[in-house]
Amino acid sequence: MTGDTADGWFQDVDPGDLDGAREAIEGGSAAGPADWPALAVGAGFAADEDEYYGLLHDATVSAAAEASRERERADDRQLVHSLRAMDDASRTANELAERVAEWAGSLGWPDDAADVADREPETPGERRLVSLAERVRALEEDAATLRGHVERTAPSVAPNLSALAGPVLAARLVSLAGGLEALAKKPSGTLQVLGAEDALFAHLQGGAPSPKHGVIYTHEYVRGTDPEQRGSAARALAGKLTIAARVDHYSGDRRPDLDRELEGRIERIRAREDA
Repeated sequence: MTGDTADGWFQDVDPGDLDGAREAIEGGSAAGPADWPALAVGAGFAADEDEYYGLLHDATVSAAAEASRERERADDRQLVHSLRAMDDASRTANELAERVAEWAGSLGWPDDAADVADREPETPGERRLVSLAERVRALEEDAATLRGHVERTAPSVAPNLSALAGPVLAARLVSLAGGLEALAKKPSGTLQVLGAEDALFAHLQGGAPSPKHGVIYTHEYVRGTDPEQRGSAARALAGKLTIAARVDHYSGDRRPDLDRELEGRIERIRAREDA
């Protein structure tokens, strides 16, 4: 049901129609309060007040679940899932590659997983080793494919953030924040240290210096700046990335001026190195 609810919140909704009840909750409106249980009973939606509240509970839970599913289907959530899958595949491949190297070394074989995967095994143990090496290669291919997907998807989800940070770092920031909307609402100081939560916690506990940056350290504008000026570069980058995230979330239009402004700011910071 959508529109006015003068004859009852669940007007024209059949008893047991959970989808219809959910739509009534999501789209209904009323000019003022009313005795909704009595109206629902009078309209035949519920036998009595207790049944009304039971049906209301079920419809409310259904509405909340559907809203959650819609959020999960959102483009930024799909981007986050892709990034995390890429990280999982890469991490698992690295761990298994170490095992392959140790095992191959014990047999006097080359310890590179790619080389091991191409060997012809002669014993059951060697077959297991070669199979494991093939698994490493498959996971590495999966990670590369997922990275390509992230690099293609991020610019459509967050065009300005991807242009300034690069697609993978942009996706990582969205992931760490819990979504593009959450990232857009964070101050630049928080974005600056995303990914450095352990170091920040140690600082708050009084046992370590405050971190100057988190994952944005991987950006060339931070990593490639003289250590003495790296904090300034991180603040400048975080400031522009915060603006980019807000533009991406609230309007979605591409603003190349942000690129030029950031580039100019970093150039001025790096000029201090020679001063």
